[in-house]
Amino acid sequence: MRLQCEVEVLSRLLPSCGLRGRGRPARALLSLGRPGGAAAGVCLMVCTARDRGGARYQVQHNVERLFTRFVEEGKATVRLREPAVDLCLSKADVISLKTFLSALRLAHQGTDTDVLPLSPLVPAKNSDVEKPKTKMIITSRRDYPLTKSFPFSLEHLQTSYCKLARLDSRVLCLRKLRKLDLSHNHIQQLPAALGELPCLQELDLRDNHLEAFSGALCTSGLQKSLQLLDLSQNRIQALPAEFCRLRALVQLRLDDNALLRLPCRIGQLGRLRLLSAARNRLPFLPCDFRRLALENLDLFGNPFEQPNPLVPNVQLKIPLTLLECAARAAVNHRIPYSCRLLPSHLCKDLEVAKTCRCGSACLSSFIQITVTMNLHHVAHTVVLVDNMGGTDAPVLYYFCSLGCYSQFLDRQLQSSG
Repeated sequence: MRLQCEVEVLSRLLPSCGLRGRGRPARALLSLGRPGGAAAGVCLMVCTARDRGGARYQVQHNVERLFTRFVEEGKATVRLREPAVDLCLSKADVISLKTFLSALRLAHQGTDTDVLPLSPLVPAKNSDVEKPKTKMIITSRRDYPLTKSFPFSLEHLQTSYCKLARLDSRVLCLRKLRKLDLSHNHIQQLPAALGELPCLQELDLRDNHLEAFSGALCTSGLQKSLQLLDLSQNRIQALPAEFCRLRALVQLRLDDNALLRLPCRIGQLGRLRLLSAARNRLPFLPCDFRRLALENLDLFGNPFEQPNPLVPNVQLKIPLTLLECAARAAVNHRIPYSCRLLPSHLCKDLEVAKTCRCGSACLSSFIQITVTMNLHHVAHTVVLVDNMGGTDAPVLYYFCSLGCYSQFLDRQLQSSG
């Protein structure tokens, strides 16, 4: 009798069986014994090990290794050669588990089924069947697993106060992870592979030692999945220009860093509803800040400069250089470009091109001023900017020419007069 895998049979003798893939993904459930009644025949081993293509795999001469160190605790692991998977058994009766492993060894060696030590099949109770673990919370270094992997079924993982200096590479294998909490650790840098977690929606990194947030993460799959990001209590001075590609963000917390500026294209975060950047070093807000539509905004404790529209920062170059003319034309007429057509540094300059009040673009030739804006124009609920009860903050304005700047001053004088 050739021992083959069958399809989706509940575990009877062994209450719980999981499968950990070493190659392609699969699922597994085990039972061992003789069905009730002598006429029913012999059932040596009914095992589901079916990949997504529906292929079946035999057991005979297919067992690479048995791990039985914890058999007295009702645990064991069966490693198959093909497919490359580990059948992880747990919560089993010790005597039944030993019988099962003995039969498995004989079956692997090709022993005749009539001489195998089989017991009657007994249906397992629902309470005995272990459900896949979806949540794990670790809040101390001593509880952090060092020798075993995290369950691949995890959707929520918290590893706080564990003194981690870097992100554990085992976490990058949790393809179902939706919420990752790494707060209150010593992490200094994030690997680019973090962006390959396809389901990650919430990332909590508060109270770490981060000095930057990688631009590679902003151009990864997180663009479509990440909805909540907490970078509070780190050492970040600036966010990359690519940060504004995280367009699924709904909540962004940047409190207690060393931020000198916010991303110039922050207005592209159209789904953002909560922004908190209190107690940083922001002297002003970017021009694109006016495009936000927030529900909650907190900018308390930033050293905002006193705006003065009559003292401009003039960077105009007359006549305009050929580079400036070409850059303005590319942005204004939405001419396609990429790193295959232009040097990468020019592409980056075009991506952060400034926008004049008239709607035209300007690159390195412009006039810059700061103007007071009431933050209620972009948020429904605003935390006071200072202890004086104000809700105003300075915002950068850009002008592509003297003519545009003069028209703005005329309107300002008319409105104040």
